[in-house]
Amino acid sequence: MPDILHGFETKSSADQAYQAFATRAGLAGWWTTDTRGETRVGGVIEFVFGSRGRIEAKVLELEPGRRVCWQVVAGPAAWIGTKISFELRPRGEYTAVLFKHEGWKEPQEFMHHCSTKWATFLMSAKALVETGTGAPYPNDVHITGSGD
Repeated sequence: MPDILHGFETKSSADQAYQAFATRAGLAGWWTTDTRGETRVGGVIEFVFGSRGRIEAKVLELEPGRRVCWQVVAGPAAWIGTKISFELRPRGEYTAVLFKHEGWKEPQEFMHHCSTKWATFLMSAKALVETGTGAPYPNDVHITGSGD
């Protein structure tokens, strides 16, 4: 099965980076301002992107300062059942963030779009952790003529 993989380093502790991926406030600060739900293991987080739709993800794993993992339970058909994870690895005064969106059934054109959007949102997460200000939807980088 094909996966989307991205990685970057942020000048922060692993605990600071973890907050961006494991808390509702953190997620709303870099992915979409309309983030709802329960961020505990077993909880479901809802990410709303205005009229563009929504994604719901069940929280599978939370290892403070180390790992966050979800499984998509609602959203684009190609995303259902896929897993999204954030691995955190301390590297001196930096933390490496290894992102994976795995379990796509087959490579498809939509993956190209999603990979690029993930990259823009992950740079939003980096900015949030380092400066306190991200660029979540609806203030994200648009990559298509339709404003997505």
